[in-house]
Formats: sequence, C-alpha cells, structure tokens
Amino acid sequence: MKITSAEFIKSAFNETHYTDDGLPEISFLGRSNVGKSSLINSLLQRKGLARTSNTPGRTQCINFFEINESFYFVDLPGYGYAKVSKAMRKDWGKMAENYLANREELVLSIQLVDSRHAPTELDIQLNEWLKFHHKNFIVVATKADKLSSNQLNKTIKEIEKKLPDSKIISYSAVTGKGKDALWAEIGASLQSF
Repeated sequence: MKITSAEFIKSAFNETHYTDDGLPEISFLGRSNVGKSSLINSLLQRKGLARTSNTPGRTQCINFFEINESFYFVDLPGYGYAKVSKAMRKDWGKMAENYLANREELVLSIQLVDSRHAPTELDIQLNEWLKFHHKNFIVVATKADKLSSNQLNKTIKEIEKKLPDSKIISYSAVTGKGKDALWAEIGASLQSF
C-alpha cells in the first residue's frame, strides 16, 4: 500500500473522545513493550509518528492515527505491565475491552506477541477473547530479526500451539520482514468494510 499521508489525530481516554467520521479502523494490541509503536512506524515508514519508549506502559490511552485520509491505525494501551497501580491497569483493560467489543468501525485487530518468548497468560486470554467475540484478527510475532531462522521457526510453532487457529505473521520493524504480508491482511480487511 502506498502511504500518502499519516498523522496523529488524537488520544482518547474514553469513548466520547473517539473519532466520529466513520472511517474503518485497524487496532494494534499487545503486552507493554512488545513493539506496537515500532510496528506502526515501520508500516508507515515514519520515524517517531507513534512514540516508542524503553519504558513499558507508556501508552495509557487509545491513540488514533489517520492514514491516507481514508482509515485509522488505533494504538491501544499495552497490558501486563506490573509497575502501575491495579486500579490503573483495570481502567486500561476496561477501556481496551470496551473499544474492541463495541467499535463498529473496527475491521481488524492485530495482536502482537514477542517472537522471542512464548505467549503469556494475558496473550492467551486476549486471543481467546478475540475468538469468542468473533473479531477479525491476526497475530504478529514481533522482533523477528532478533532470532535465527531456526529459532524463529521453533518459536512460531510454540505460538501456534498456544494461540491455535490464529493466522501468524512474523515481523521485523528493523528489516521489514513480514511487512508485505501484513499490508495484504490490512488491505483485505479495509476492502470488507
């Protein structure tokens, strides 16, 4: 897909802050520090559009990015970061679940998992939730450049076991591995809207 424009539109702390122009949305979800912002920047070929941080838990709201003036990338808060209060973690979870469950414009959810580790209990729970609610989603195994081909194949098999019946794309924001496959999924989802 040719990117002609990509801009940060707004941060939403509840549904009254969501965009209201009816454009289709692609959401990105995953553990804190799994590489959501790096993936978004890599897909859009923009450095620093989505803010990256070495500090997990940086994204504490839902961020909307308008792409080609025709759809949105929606960056949801990361989950599973222990150094925030339980109340704050619960609020993030409620906000993300409310968005995922009720957003009519949502055409595809991209669940990110770190290819260097087996999916966590929270990754499995999110995956089961997406399936149970019949959401259109794919799993992207990030940081694929940090593993050898053998290691990556082994980890992908492990992810397939833990997240059965999920389409999995291995991805590297550094090398661009998996970018075309991911854009193909995004494009197909946008056409179905």
